[in-house]
Amino acid sequence: METRRAAITAIGHYLPEDRLTNADLEKLVDTSDEWIRTRTGIRERRILKDPDKATSYMATQAAQELLAKRNLDPTEIDLVIVATVTPDMFFPATACIVAAEIGAVNAWAYDVSAACSGFLFALSTGVRFIESGKHEKVLVIGADKMSTIVDYTDRTTCVLFGDGAACALLEPSDDDNGIMDSIEHADGSQWSSLCMLGGGSLHPPSPLTLEKRLHFLHQEGQPVFKAAVKGMADVAAEIVERNGLSGDDIRYLVPHQANLRIIDATARRMGVTMDKVMLNIERYGNTTAATIPLCLADWEAQLRKGDNLVLAAFGGGFTWGAAWVRWAYDGSGSA
Repeated sequence: METRRAAITAIGHYLPEDRLTNADLEKLVDTSDEWIRTRTGIRERRILKDPDKATSYMATQAAQELLAKRNLDPTEIDLVIVATVTPDMFFPATACIVAAEIGAVNAWAYDVSAACSGFLFALSTGVRFIESGKHEKVLVIGADKMSTIVDYTDRTTCVLFGDGAACALLEPSDDDNGIMDSIEHADGSQWSSLCMLGGGSLHPPSPLTLEKRLHFLHQEGQPVFKAAVKGMADVAAEIVERNGLSGDDIRYLVPHQANLRIIDATARRMGVTMDKVMLNIERYGNTTAATIPLCLADWEAQLRKGDNLVLAAFGGGFTWGAAWVRWAYDGSGSA
């Protein structure tokens, strides 16, 4: 029996209008534009300033753009998966709110929490529902309002993150294109190097957790950087090698946009030149689960049917993974 394959058939995205530049950050903490650019590659990031709008708002906007581009009735959506570490609240799932907002009344919905690997993990999960024959249309969204958990007095982390959302529609492929392979990993032994200690059942909200600033993201730079360089580079190379590909076969590497040095190391490990790497970290910073689909949105018009893409990410957990995608449609239109 021929294997049913899932393909990305549409992309949507949303970015807040407000920009937080390196010059703005110079007024908040002891840093400089040069220091930030040389270490991360970031010049500015988008911030959703409206306190009444949360992650679900950005995810909804991205989904609505996708539905409009495809002229798709939201009642046709079978499943909505939102990858995020900044849900509107612990429950209900942000995906449930998004499904209601877009009118996906026939869909079930849930969230995936895998930090910066979230979109890849959610994509891999959504693919299985298509491959199994259970669903025909799965909406996978990566969205994070990182500005809500960033400590803007900590110069080591506040320069890194921004807000944004993007999504992909998965449908059965009618040819040899689609998500060809994926690899996922997790190692919880170093969880404390990248985490948010406050708010969960271990450290529930209290005056003490607020005083200790436990509700902000905590990152130990060097351990995370070393693990990210190795993990993301190794898994990207692994998926290329195990599928008999080479750097020449790859149209684009689509890396998580955490740090330009990590991206460069991944490209070199794969044998891919930087002109074949999707980069938007300069404009958006690290939007966590949204970085990879935001790259796909930015490059969508340039992609052609049959292009080989390698998606790769590393995030808190630690979590990391890669996917080989053979692109399913030309340009910015639908499949």
